Amino acid sequence: MDILEEAKDVLQQEAKGIENLIPKLDQNFVNAVHMIMESKGRVVVTGMGKSGHIARKISATLASTGTPAIFLHPGEAIHGDLGMVTGDDVVLAISKSGETREVLNMLPSLKRIGAKIIAIVGEHNSTLAKNSDVILDASVEKEACPLGLAPTTSTTVALALGDALAVVLLSCHHFTKDQFAIFHPGGSLGRKLLLTVENVMHKGEDNPVISEDSTVQDALFMMTEKGLGAVSVVDEDGVLVGLVTDGDVRRGLETGSNFLQWPVDAMMTKSPRIITNDKLAAEAMHIMEKNQPRPITVLPVVDKDNKAVGMIHLTDLLRQGVV
Repeated sequence: MDILEEAKDVLQQEAKGIENLIPKLDQNFVNAVHMIMESKGRVVVTGMGKSGHIARKISATLASTGTPAIFLHPGEAIHGDLGMVTGDDVVLAISKSGETREVLNMLPSLKRIGAKIIAIVGEHNSTLAKNSDVILDASVEKEACPLGLAPTTSTTVALALGDALAVVLLSCHHFTKDQFAIFHPGGSLGRKLLLTVENVMHKGEDNPVISEDSTVQDALFMMTEKGLGAVSVVDEDGVLVGLVTDGDVRRGLETGSNFLQWPVDAMMTKSPRIITNDKLAAEAMHIMEKNQPRPITVLPVVDKDNKAVGMIHLTDLLRQGVV
């Protein structure tokens, strides 16, 4: 047996299953989307065995992208958990054969409750398909399993179909990055999307600031004290008028003159890149990385009145996982 060739055959078979799914999408898919959008309840996703694992993933994807959803185990459902289903819900039932006993046992109760049923099935003439309001065709030519026994291509196709539903619904709901972050506060995505400049910047006593009538020496002392490699220059009202960096000081050394006594405005950058304190930290990272002709490591932070209220350093962003 050629291990790599067999593995490639599996991937090719599953890829083919998804490709064959595309032309099968029809008005039934549109109807399923409309049914879920118009529902006042949740999407209750159910399936048994391997289909159950796929159902759990689909319910999680729906829930995290703006469509309220839960997973309902068919075996537990017929022993009382059907009580969590209401007439406002849409049940998304997954079964390759459409004859899964545990799923079929739910049908009489679901009909009595009044929930709508969308079936993801491989057999259009199955009992589940005949008793569903919408049928999504997830049939496959063959499984990637050489014995034709282990659900492989069929579960991949069902999962892809569920992802298609979730993403289309996301667009229909006009789901935003901020909403996504609310549902993912504990992960790196949440940190990246929710963290603001205000949360990360050096402010108050830690904010390196000098007045515009200062000297380069004053700027150097302030940079040394605060340790950020830069200092904001402000006017008498605290409005940012310039920025001096340690790179500016190093270049001043090359003049060979008594540059430390120069007025700071002779050395400062008068229109530095800035960011406001209400922006996302990810935007600060973008500005630093995309600055031309070379990336920068510090950004002065200003408020709505352009007053220098803080300084943000690249290492602050990296420390918080904003990459």
